[in-house]
Amino acid sequence: MVTELKSLTQDDLLSGCAEIVGAAHVMSGATDVSAPYCKDWTGQYAGIPLAVVRPKSTQEVADIVRLCCAHGVSIVPSGGRTGLCGGGVPVSDDTSIILSLERMNTIRNLDADGRCMTVEAGVVLQTAQDRAREDGLVFPLTFGAQGSAVIGGALSTNAGGSNVVRYGTTRELCIGIEAVLPDGSIINALTGLRKDNTGYDLKDLLIGAEGTLGIITAAVFKLSPMPVTRTTGFLSLASLSDAPRVLNALQDRTGGGVEAYEYMPAAAVEVICREFPKIRRPLDALAETGLFFEVASSRKDDAEAGEDGETRLQRLVFAALEQLMEEGVIIDAMIAQSEQQRLDLWGMRESILEAITANGSAYHTDISLPLAAIAEFVTTMDVAVAEMGFQPITVGHLGDGNLHYALSAAEGQDWAALPLDQAKQQIFALLTRLNGSFSAEHGIGQSKLDVMRKLKQPSQLVAMRAIKRALDPEGLMNPGKFIPETNDAAQKT
Repeated sequence: MVTELKSLTQDDLLSGCAEIVGAAHVMSGATDVSAPYCKDWTGQYAGIPLAVVRPKSTQEVADIVRLCCAHGVSIVPSGGRTGLCGGGVPVSDDTSIILSLERMNTIRNLDADGRCMTVEAGVVLQTAQDRAREDGLVFPLTFGAQGSAVIGGALSTNAGGSNVVRYGTTRELCIGIEAVLPDGSIINALTGLRKDNTGYDLKDLLIGAEGTLGIITAAVFKLSPMPVTRTTGFLSLASLSDAPRVLNALQDRTGGGVEAYEYMPAAAVEVICREFPKIRRPLDALAETGLFFEVASSRKDDAEAGEDGETRLQRLVFAALEQLMEEGVIIDAMIAQSEQQRLDLWGMRESILEAITANGSAYHTDISLPLAAIAEFVTTMDVAVAEMGFQPITVGHLGDGNLHYALSAAEGQDWAALPLDQAKQQIFALLTRLNGSFSAEHGIGQSKLDVMRKLKQPSQLVAMRAIKRALDPEGLMNPGKFIPETNDAAQKT
């Protein structure tokens, strides 16, 4: 939707915003100061707003929303700017402001007895993790960009990460929100109640909506007990089809203690070690089906070491792995013997996106599948795309079925000459046949609108558009993202 200023000049808009948040927190036009807000992490999506506005409080957010709503100015919420889908920058043909929540960075409360924490949308993920740790607790949400990603962005996209298998996605961790709706009204539902069946769950509606239904300004999150012992390692499996069996064996032995279960095949490890020479292979031989795992426990008796120096948790893990090795399911295994070795394994895992980017042009997906279908998808697609001249470089959160299936040019191939559209069609066709999802944890933004239009059930799109019209009738909240236009509207533009 293209909006126009209604009875308001740009200078009047900027003055109005300055009266609300202070002139120092309104940056107009394309300046060196505002430039970082105008593009996403990939650099693929960029847009110039009328201004970047940085409120400090929920009331200031509400006042800005009312001002923009009254004059037909769109609002694009901005967090830590680590998104990969263009969800936090304006579309090129829209009259909008970027509303940055980075100044709303207060941890309002930590309830150690209730094991929950109330944080504002601009709090950096790692800051929340560090604060919980001070009370011997864990803020479980974690992923590679945690040093710069903020709470609001994680809520906006319903972010996942490496330990969803144990703790769940952002939506599952959140037990209350505060938000500003498109008319400027404020929802305050920061009670932290675990049970509250008093109507529609607006919290779950706004989480994952990418700012298209309102702006989340604060949230209450569940905290978990701090693990007192961990066992971390890397496995080489005989077959990817055995991965669910290995996961379940570890879960059964440790009482559901698996926190990370990551697919890292040979191609991924090779490109990481090539682009980051200081990173060493975890096993002497490259593992065609490599799995990085971490198991943790908060039970003190699991941390007790025997005469051989092994903890009880280690013995449980070793017992599961030994049985699987005897059965030929596991070919080889490496278990971290120190905290540094554990951190090295995590460093290898978290380096994959940078390694693929440094490796050259690539096409990235963020898909999810039933666990039982992952091996069929990977095996089938690896053969198909190799025949087209691609080299698949895949990693994935196998514990929850999320794959980042990336395509790069095979050695000697020219990326520009490869049939990328054909490869995409085959990927999404197989994904649909196997009942998978084309967006698991990165969101929709601008990048997946076409896929959304083609693959999302029409009845679901109709329902989504109805909700959008009901809450945001003027279409001013983060337009051009998340919900694709109808085919008729798309053909007209």
